[in-house]
Amino acid sequence: MLISRSRRTRGALALVLAAVLGLGLSSCQSGAERAVEKTEKPEKTSVPVELPPLSEVAPAEDPTEVDGPTTAVIGGPSIEPLPDAPDASLPVTVTSHDRTGDTEVRISDTSRVLALSLSGSLGELVHAFGLSDSLVGRDISTNFPGAEDLPVVTRDGHSIDAEGVLALSPTLIVTDGTIGPADVVLQLREAGVPVVTVDRAVDAETSYVTAQQLADALGIGEFAPAFVETLREAIAAKEAEVRRLLPADESKRPRIAFLYVRGTSGIFYLFGEGSGVDSLIRSIGAVDVAAEIGWTGEKPMTEEALIAMDPDVILVMTKGLESAGGVDGLLSAQPSIALTSAGERRRIVDVDDTLLFAGGTRIPDVIDGLARAVYAPDSLTE
Repeated sequence: MLISRSRRTRGALALVLAAVLGLGLSSCQSGAERAVEKTEKPEKTSVPVELPPLSEVAPAEDPTEVDGPTTAVIGGPSIEPLPDAPDASLPVTVTSHDRTGDTEVRISDTSRVLALSLSGSLGELVHAFGLSDSLVGRDISTNFPGAEDLPVVTRDGHSIDAEGVLALSPTLIVTDGTIGPADVVLQLREAGVPVVTVDRAVDAETSYVTAQQLADALGIGEFAPAFVETLREAIAAKEAEVRRLLPADESKRPRIAFLYVRGTSGIFYLFGEGSGVDSLIRSIGAVDVAAEIGWTGEKPMTEEALIAMDPDVILVMTKGLESAGGVDGLLSAQPSIALTSAGERRRIVDVDDTLLFAGGTRIPDVIDGLARAVYAPDSLTE
């Protein structure tokens, strides 16, 4: 009976495969989602990054006067998975938050799971729940010990390799809307595979919601609150570690602007409240220049306004910086950046495109990496 059901599912999927393979990325995403989506295929590795404890790091006396660019080094995920895989309580019916509206999805089998997101956060959350053995594939960004053995089912970092999905016969697909095309994902549902769309995690609060929704879909919802508390404590502990790096004189706390740049077009976006970057800047005790002017979301920034804000540090995504020709190319293409304090000191901090917006289990590690890059860049070159 199981073999027959599997064959019927494969047959149904085969009917939509031609359409699936012909679709391009068509989902309409905004803000941080669009920015991260446009990044090139990330080169990820599961080799852990060895960093000294923050307690052993010597911060700069005045982080507003540091010269030169820095690439943030982010380790992790540092949150250990649950020691024992929880037993799923199935079947379960959950709400899928599709772009077209909420849909009820019934799940009866979580033995073959695909958890797909642009940042890899969903796959890493499944691992954190102790259920990595149920994963039969991964997106290009999922990175936990052993993940490298799973087949990759995404192309270009953000689009589903439908043929790869078809070959894995998943019993459940969970996504956060950053992997598409959206039509392809829904067609897989129509072919008989339960597909659940959870809210996207970009910061601590949204990560708690996503973790609960994912746990519900896996049939282990009762275990999510304890995990959320573990993540909450880990974030608080990391923020406490970072505080020892802050200068006592608040006037020396760096003013940071996150800019989304791509190429040398002269157009750049400032990310403000609700983007996810705002909470990271607060977590490392720096001053968010976007918050100072009440900037919300992600919108094009004028050169005059950026010069007036005069940030000490400009935060960018690594691939975006590369596309602009590095720091020299960025300053040449964007004269307004060169006229800020950050530009004059070449104080550009770049962060891995997907990790910056990863959310979930990565948050403590991203806070750690940003803090080192902003307050103790010399520690990264020793």
